[in-house]
This record gives sequence, C-alpha cells and structure tokens, in this order.
Amino acid sequence: MEKLLIEGGHTLRGTVRVSGAKNSAVALLPATILAEGEVTLEGLPDISDIEILNGLLEDIGGQVEQDGENITIDSSDMVSMPLPNGRVKQLRASYYFMGAMLGRFKKAVIGMPGGCNLGPRPIDQHIKGFEALGAQVTNEQGAIYLRADELIGTKIYLDVVSVGATINIMLAAVKAKGKTVIENAAKEPEIIDVATLLNSMGANIKGAGTDVIRIEGADQLTGCRHTIIPDRIEAGTYTIIAASKGDEVVIDNVIPIHLESLTAKLREMGVKIVAEDDRLIVSSDKTLSSVDIKTLVYPGFATDLQQPFTSLLTQATGTSIVTDTIYQARFKHVDELRRMNASIKVEGSSAVVTGPAPLQGAKVKASDLRAGASLVVAGLMANGVTEIVGVEHIDRGYEHLTDKLKNLGAKIWREDLEEEEIKQYQNS
Repeated sequence: MEKLLIEGGHTLRGTVRVSGAKNSAVALLPATILAEGEVTLEGLPDISDIEILNGLLEDIGGQVEQDGENITIDSSDMVSMPLPNGRVKQLRASYYFMGAMLGRFKKAVIGMPGGCNLGPRPIDQHIKGFEALGAQVTNEQGAIYLRADELIGTKIYLDVVSVGATINIMLAAVKAKGKTVIENAAKEPEIIDVATLLNSMGANIKGAGTDVIRIEGADQLTGCRHTIIPDRIEAGTYTIIAASKGDEVVIDNVIPIHLESLTAKLREMGVKIVAEDDRLIVSSDKTLSSVDIKTLVYPGFATDLQQPFTSLLTQATGTSIVTDTIYQARFKHVDELRRMNASIKVEGSSAVVTGPAPLQGAKVKASDLRAGASLVVAGLMANGVTEIVGVEHIDRGYEHLTDKLKNLGAKIWREDLEEEEIKQYQNS
C-alpha cells in the first residue's frame, strides 16, 4: 500500500491532458457484451476500475486485448456466467453487467455492486426498468438474479433522475422487441457517449441527452470502433487545481460546454478562464471571492466536483455554502480538511465554509474517490507536507495523477506505507 505526499505552496504552470471519461468507460465496456463481434474503444483511461471490468469481461468468455489507450473486446464466445461476488464487489459500475447480459442472454446473476461508500444508493430504478421490460428480478443470497423469456419494449418513467438506471435500461432495451421509451431520463454526456456506441453497433436510440429517450429494438448488434469522450470530472478537478495554485495552466482535451456549471462559478470567484475549442486556459487570482453552490443533475453543478471545489472555497474571502442534493454522505472529506485547519461545519445536507483559512499540511485519509481529489487540492494549497492514505480510491478515477501534477510543477510523490501505518489505516 502507498501514501501520497504533497509539499504545498508551489505555483503550477504548463499543460495537462485530460484522459477518457471514467464514467463513460465503465458503462462502455459492459456495453460491448451486446455486440456479437469485435468492439474497439479508443481513449480508455488507465485507472484501476478499468482493470476490474476487463477481468469481468474475461470471466464471461470475452477476448480482451489492450494496447495503451485502445482496447478491443471480442464478445463472440461470451456466455451468461454468474458473477456473484469477487471483482463485482469492487466497484459500483459492475451493475451495468445486469443490463448488458440481460439484453444479450435474457438472464444474469450479478452480485450487489460495491465502490465508494457514499451512503444509500439503491438500484430500485434499474430493477423497475428491467421488470417493465419483462424480466423477473429476485435477490437471492446477496446476488441479483435476472431472468426473461423475452424482453418487450414499453414506456418507463424514472421516479428519480438516475444516470445508472438510464444507461442500464438502455442496455437491456436495445435488443428488446418493439419500442421502449425512457421518460425523466438523465441527460449526462456519458449517456450520449453510450448511446453513440450502441448506435454504431446497430442500435436505434434517439433522444439521448434529453429527458425522453426512444429505443427501437434491434435483432442483432455488431462490432464497431468508438472514441470515448474526455473526462469532464477529471477536467473539472484540474481546473479547480489551476484556480487554486495555477499561473496559465492549460487543460487540454476537454469539451468546454460540459464544464459550464463549474467555470461559471469559478469566474464568479474571480478566476480567469479562457475557453477554446478543446481546452481551457486558467489563471489564478490572488484574491478569491466566496460563492454558494448546490449540486444538481446535469447540466447542474456535478456532485463529483463538490468535494474538490469545497477545498478551493477554504481560500475564498467570506462565507460559502455548499449544498449536495445528490449524496448527503458526501461530506466525509470535511473532517480531514479540518485537520488541515479549514474552517468548515456541516449542517444537514450543507457545509458552511469560512475563508480564507491558512491550510497546514497534515496526515489525512481519503474515504472515497472524490474526497481523495479534495485532499490533493488542499495539499497543493497548504503550507508544509500533506500525507494522504487511501490512495487506492484516487487511483480508481484519476489516470497518472502524480505524473500529471509533477509536469505542472507540483512537489508530489508516493511512498510505501510502513507496517504500522497499514495497521492504523485498516483500523481507522
């Protein structure tokens, strides 16, 4: 096990290239199950979640060949192998195997998904969609069993706007008989990305990116080639980092419209941002103004950027209120920021941040992926050295974080945890 060490206070400048979108990739890989042939995905991020998904695809008979950012999956010999535990427990996105395997094989056995501990995140809307299409869904000994004689298109209204449920129902419905309509669908760019792949495979999906998605069932899907969109959360995280300690930092390989809710707030704080076709140029102002944010479904402020943005707000003059309407448990980073001398208090689903606070390096723990990103932002701004344990969470979503920050001028490195530190981390 490793820890991440950051010597704060150094000015950052240069260019950082954003990787392919994690939240797309973890759905695109299971989607390849539906194609009876070879699918090549380009621009795959080099993160631990991808390794887990590749292993799951191989478990059910897929042929997986990866060459750097490109991966080819041949699903010709895949079978509906039960996946009750093991790798499935390591990430939440494993639930996309439910929709993909149900869509192709009309049956699946998938263990309850794992991933970051962000409180209750039920999959009831996924199950509602599967059942509406004609599947029988049961929970047996901690695994979800899905069975259907055939899937028939229907109208499905999502009670809660859910990215995961929208994608999972799309995966199940693309080969169903007749027409499926998903109402109150999520609009995230990652949904458009998955729909684009499926359409390239021969599906007939219209309306992705709107709140009504229409799917005409296809008899067969075939192989294709697809390039993954840039990761808007990684891009947003580096934009926040540039706002905290940057001097003309270029965020390359981005789709600026995907970040408008973030960049609008950063400009409100006094950060200078120039948006070009596929990059942002960010310069930090020495004086940042406080702002209030509320996380909302896309195109609102992304919950995945709330935690790193909260770290930035510790350096803004005045009081800021951060409200997370998506995951109330997403304030686990607050106690760690307090260890670094941040002035934050949590009141229900909001955090009140008072700044500017002189952050001090400390020993802190990343409880989940985006909490880890928030501690990296704080460590770059703090005086002294910050030690972050729980690096495995960060590695789930940020490709080559250490190298990318070093190239911008950050003083950041990794060290192996000593035996006593491992015991403390495991018991904390």
